[in-house]
Formats: sequence, structure tokens, C-alpha cells
Amino acid sequence: MRIADHRRFVVEWFAVHVNGDASRRLKVQNGRIMQTPDPSGTTPSAKASSSRSEHASRFSGREPGGVRGTSVAPTTLLGVMREQLRLRRYSPRTSDVYVAWVRRYVRFCDRRHPRVCGADDVRAFLIMLCATTRVSASTQNQALAALRFLYAVVLELPLELRGSVPSARQPERLPTVLSRDEVRAVLAQMRGAPRLLAALLYGSGLRLMEACTLRVKDVDFARAQITVRRGKGAKDRVTVLPSSVAVVLRAHLARVRALHARDVAQGRGAVWMPDALAQRSAASAREMAWQWVFPARRCYCESVTGQWRRHHLHPTAVQRAVTAAVRRSGIVRRATCHTLRHSFATALLESGYDIRTIQELLGHADVATTMRYTHVLQRGALGVRSPADDGGGVLG
Repeated sequence: MRIADHRRFVVEWFAVHVNGDASRRLKVQNGRIMQTPDPSGTTPSAKASSSRSEHASRFSGREPGGVRGTSVAPTTLLGVMREQLRLRRYSPRTSDVYVAWVRRYVRFCDRRHPRVCGADDVRAFLIMLCATTRVSASTQNQALAALRFLYAVVLELPLELRGSVPSARQPERLPTVLSRDEVRAVLAQMRGAPRLLAALLYGSGLRLMEACTLRVKDVDFARAQITVRRGKGAKDRVTVLPSSVAVVLRAHLARVRALHARDVAQGRGAVWMPDALAQRSAASAREMAWQWVFPARRCYCESVTGQWRRHHLHPTAVQRAVTAAVRRSGIVRRATCHTLRHSFATALLESGYDIRTIQELLGHADVATTMRYTHVLQRGALGVRSPADDGGGVLG
């Protein structure tokens, strides 16, 4: 690699770590990175505010600067990576995770530009994760997927990682399942919106984020069903609405409607809208149909548009409530929000429903994923009666 190209890569990389802004003029003198005054006269605080606005624009549907329809090409490595992830319709959560892995990888490589690193550095990074940090196999594969995206898409380097850096083999674990009585005991220890949301996790088989981002228009009381929008893999599906939960949910939505009416009276009441709906139909953001079923307690000011909005209930609030309820109920097994979804599938199998119906309700792409619940039915191990139980038992 030529020295001039190497310097350009170094300057580009160091620009990422100066408030995420590449507009500051950097130059190399005697092997050191030097910063020259910005001719525009923009203060660092203003540049940091611009960086925050650019980060917020990922969720607002508007470009940095607040001008609709304009585009600012990213000039940093992480900026280009976010743009490529957004172009391929990766979810915001996945984009944040991938960028975080790339940042951690570069720090592991002593802040060298990834372009000057290779497969040996990637292998050493993954060995550090599994040997020193002792991450799980799924976390290791997630880091590898982020680095593959970096080299194949962002840097466009012919770096062959498939043979030299294999994917981690994931263990086959059975899910933790709660009985019906245990679920009732857990829900009895919960209060308010987290309790109702947890009841939907068990009664409808929803994932945690699917329940948190549920909108009023997707709850159909007449058909006793819930429409999940943009579930895992950006797929829609329909699942059941329990009649016992529907009664409580109606009363909850009445309170949500009153809260929304107060927000509208104060000039607020808007919610985040998917894709370009915020531009095509700005009034829809204030309609009751688009409101969150589980809204947050407080409003926030969107940094790009200056619009006051109300976010949905944060998933960590539900996770903490479920964990505390499991502890208070006296259950000694580790149970999480996803355990309620596992319990939903197992209860349906015990009731005699076919595996294909359960697959559709859960939104599994492969029936093999649903088949694992057949191994945790409450019929003993593989439905076998132990010989130790014959004749009154071996212990008398």
C-alpha cells in the first residue's frame, strides 16, 4: 500500500473518533495526526449537536439538517456502514449492534484502520471473545456477521473469512417452560401495564418487542386476534387475542385514549411512523389508531423536527418487572419474558393443537424451530415411565 493511501486511511479513521465528525481538517505531520482550525468557525459543541441530529435522523425519516428530500453523503467509516445497513433495510437495533462490534474490533486492533487488518486479526479478535470474554456462541457469530458485512460491503475487500474463520457451533438447548399455575403465580406478583403486557406474551405468544410496539389499530376485538407488524424478519402475522385478556385490554385502551386526548390538547400526541408515512400523511401520527397500546409515561422532544412525541413502553421496564415477579413468586428456575412465549407454545401442544398451527402463531420460518417444544411436554422424558417407579418404587 502506498504511503499516501495509508495516510488517507489513517485520517479517515481518526475522523471517526473526533465527535464522529470528518469535517474537521486533519493532516499528518511526522507521523502524527494534527488538527487544524476549522475555516467555517463552527464550534465543537455545534458539531456535536449536528452529530446527534444525524443519529436521530435514522428514526425520524428525515435527513440531517432538517431539510426533507436532501441527502448528505457520509464521510466516515461508521457513517458509511450505517448507510449501507440502512440501504439494505437492516433494523435500527441490528445497525447499532453491528456498528458497536466494528468499533470494538478496531479498538482491539490498536485503533488501526480495518483496511490494513486482515483475516488473522479477525481470527484473533474472535479467539479473544470466546477465550477471554467467554461470550456465547450466538454472540460470537453475531460479531463475525458484523465483520463480514464490514469487509464485504463497506470496504469491498476480497477478505476470505469462511474457511479461516468458521462460525461457532451453537449448542442445542431446550427452552425453559412454566406451567399454567406458575404463570398465574408470576402474573399475580405484577401490576399495571407490565402485567398486561406479560399476559399478552403468554396468551398470544408475542415476542417482547412485538408487544411493546403494538399499535391500537392492530388489536381486533371482534375477531379476537392481534396482527403483528414487522415481526422478526420484517414479517407480519396474525395471532390469537385471549378473551380473558381482552376485557382488561379494553379498559387499558380507554385510559390510553384519555392520555392521548390530553397530549393532543397540549399540542403533542404524535408517534413515530414507519417508512415515509410521516411525510405522506402527517396527520396520521396524531390519530388514535396509530398510538402505542403501551405508551411510555413521559413524552420526549424529537431532536431533528422539534416535535413532542410519546414513545412506547421500554422493554427493559417489562424485563425488570418479570424478573422481580419470578423471584417473589418463589420459582427457582431462571424465567424471562421469552419464557412466557415458550410456555404459550408448550401449552398449545399439550392441548392437542397441530404443530403447523403453532408455527404460524409463533411466526417461525422453519417448523424445526417449533418442533423443539415437543421435547418439553409435561409427559416425562420422551413419555417413558422409569423402571424405578415399578412395584411401589425402589426407595420403598
